[in-house]
Amino acid sequence: MSRSQPPGFTPTGTISTTKDRRRVVFATVVGTTVEWYDFFLYASAAGLVFGQLFFAPAGPGIAQILAFLTVGLSFLFRPLGAFLAGHLGDKYGRRVVLMLTLIMMGASTTLIGVLPTYEVIGVAAPVLLILLRVLQGISAGGEWGGAVLMAVEHAPKTKRSLFGASPQLGVPLGLLLASGMLGLMALIAPGDAFFAWGWRVPFLLSFVLILVGYYVRRKVEESPVFVELAERKEQTRMPIVQLFRKHSLLVVIAAFVFAGNNAVGYMTTGGYIQRYATNPDGPLGLATADVLGAVTLSAVTWLIFTWLGGWLGDKIGRRNTYIIGWVSMLVAIVALFPLVNSGSIVLLTVGLMLLTVGLGLTYGPQAALYAELFPASIRFSGVSIAYALGAILGGAFAPTIATALVDATGTTVSVTVYLAIMAVLGLVATLLLRDRSGIPLGPDHEAEQEVSPIRGLSRV
Repeated sequence: MSRSQPPGFTPTGTISTTKDRRRVVFATVVGTTVEWYDFFLYASAAGLVFGQLFFAPAGPGIAQILAFLTVGLSFLFRPLGAFLAGHLGDKYGRRVVLMLTLIMMGASTTLIGVLPTYEVIGVAAPVLLILLRVLQGISAGGEWGGAVLMAVEHAPKTKRSLFGASPQLGVPLGLLLASGMLGLMALIAPGDAFFAWGWRVPFLLSFVLILVGYYVRRKVEESPVFVELAERKEQTRMPIVQLFRKHSLLVVIAAFVFAGNNAVGYMTTGGYIQRYATNPDGPLGLATADVLGAVTLSAVTWLIFTWLGGWLGDKIGRRNTYIIGWVSMLVAIVALFPLVNSGSIVLLTVGLMLLTVGLGLTYGPQAALYAELFPASIRFSGVSIAYALGAILGGAFAPTIATALVDATGTTVSVTVYLAIMAVLGLVATLLLRDRSGIPLGPDHEAEQEVSPIRGLSRV
């Protein structure tokens, strides 16, 4: 073993002790949970309070659309975060990028918690809110690639999907924590108090969570794949150029795989269902605390099925797990709004929980699927940019599109059709890819990794 390799690694690039494996899993779960808590907290608050507090002069309907547009706006900056993080991650390592994105996300979220409203500082309030949301988008764009590669590249070959599910668990855990905190504050400070100060408390809590996440992440060693690349001085000088020169079609197909999942997931993580169900002028007018409780319960089942998706990905392959997930998702999409529109909080909860079955099965194995698509020297750039583009195509404006569709058609059937189309696109993209479960990930096997995983093509 070279002296520059971190302790605890074998020459094959896997972690040699159970303790080291647990440290990596724990660090990726904690770090991504904190990141996505911040990200989803904004989306939920956009559905509940931001329209009234920051965009009120536009009128009730337009104000809410503008609030949801700020949710989607951040997605447009995810590719910038992915480009920057991909370049830095492929040149300088996965670990340094994860530390930077964690700090940027936490600082942005904490500042939102102390931001004056439109009533206090006028148009500067929405401008500053948008700026902070942009910083969240850049951070989110860079976070995911580093987290999943730290998990997958540390994993034994037969458990990549399960290890890769660990940072994926941070998404439902982040939603669980964000919805839970907002729901708790809706109970502690109901009505006007929630609008006055209650919504701010979960944002301020981010400062404490960032300190925890930073402490945990700094204990984790660099990815063994990057260590080997660095030892050989084989880092690509311009990884993004190489990625698009050789693998542009693969990036697009991989993006559509995620887009289907993301569009459907953002019905809750983007705040649409929360707003639709609680809007006092809408068809349901359910209590905010009750709806947030339903979303919190659905985050628990999403967590379970994400873990199950990661486990199944190792047992039956990434592709087969995805196909089962897409079919489950299509069934749940058809059932969702009839259950929500029943006006029963119990049936609304059932609808959201059914949706998480397919969401989890198409999210748990994603880290392993993506990591096995791209060569080692440009892998960070590949997975980050594909993920960021998928987020734009999928969830970026899903709440805004859903709101506009209902306003235009007067029925949620139009939203069901939209979500079903996105899920079918995700299924088609999945069918276009070969399953590359177990392919060697190290730099010794770049020739094998360069062979196209797109069905019908022998090489990119």
